[in-house]
Amino acid sequence: MNFFLLFKAFILGIVEGATEFIPVSSTGHLILAQNWLNFTGEKENAFIIFIQLGAILAVVWLYREKFLNVALNLKSDSQAHRLVINMIVGTIPAVIVGLPAEHWIEVHLFKPFPVALALVLGGLAILLLEKIHKHVSVESVDNLPVKTAWGVGAIQVLAILFPGVSRSGATIMGGLALGLSRRASTEFSFFLAIPAMFGASIVKLIGARQILAAADLPLFAVGFVVSFLSALVVIRGLLAFVSHRSFLPFAWYRIVFGIILLVSFWYLNIGF
Repeated sequence: MNFFLLFKAFILGIVEGATEFIPVSSTGHLILAQNWLNFTGEKENAFIIFIQLGAILAVVWLYREKFLNVALNLKSDSQAHRLVINMIVGTIPAVIVGLPAEHWIEVHLFKPFPVALALVLGGLAILLLEKIHKHVSVESVDNLPVKTAWGVGAIQVLAILFPGVSRSGATIMGGLALGLSRRASTEFSFFLAIPAMFGASIVKLIGARQILAAADLPLFAVGFVVSFLSALVVIRGLLAFVSHRSFLPFAWYRIVFGIILLVSFWYLNIGF
């Protein structure tokens, strides 16, 4: 296996794990990183899909006690039952909209310029939502009403339709707009990622099975493990961060980074 390819896998694993669960758009960062590393093509895209499973596994691992309790007490525990229902209900809008539009979006919008524009607009949306977010009606993810879970899921569709919006950004900020506390909104965003990302990843990997070979295993393993480990660090850090601070730093990061990319596209044509 080419050492330089393994290095690319390492970098992309860090990008995936570090950006998947914070509101800065992992898809956007991965598209840009793929272009800059010249890591594009059908097999490379399958790699990107696969390493997302590493990030998802980090959520499952960190909340393993909660999920085990849900599995063991689903029938007798009302909170466990509500969490499962909310995850299902919150995923339905993504399935209804995402599957039919997936191919068109990948062909037309998985490009650096639309991603850069979405980064800026998403940052401005976070600034606005932070300004108007006042009332909290749901303190814990265990008490999340089903209709609110549906609302967060509907907002998640924006991230599917427009790469660069950020799935975590849409669900976290959508949760805040619907009255969730910062921690509840962030945790539900984590949980909602499991069915949405796992289902999409498995479907796409099955479709790409013909182009994969045993020789690709080291490349995929490096990306998966690095994605898992970096996501563990980021998830823990994000939960500690949102307990005391707003999401404004992420908004400004998106805006500044997006503007730099747009300027590069229009005037320097670097990395596009």
